[in-house]
Amino acid sequence: MSLAKQIEEKLSAAFAPQHIEVQCESHLHNVPAGAEMHFRVVLVSDAFTSLRKVQRHQRVYTVLADEMAGPVHALALHTFSPEEWTGQAPQSPECLGGEKKQS
Repeated sequence: MSLAKQIEEKLSAAFAPQHIEVQCESHLHNVPAGAEMHFRVVLVSDAFTSLRKVQRHQRVYTVLADEMAGPVHALALHTFSPEEWTGQAPQSPECLGGEKKQS
């Protein structure tokens, strides 16, 4: 099972989301081909109602503690309550790390 699928299953079990997207963005970064290290997560759940952004992220990090301690290097989180969800989340910025740095 891919790491993206594993992340999706864990978050689905923990948050019963109305909407979830887990995208591996490793190919956009200076990492070995086929690496699964950088992820973008969009998560819409009633569990986030009345929580601040930092509290939402803390809950996601708790669920993904094993992945964050191991293979996951970066996790872009976009967490929404159903009332906040407009149908789209921001895209990740272009990576400028490694060989892609601008002088």
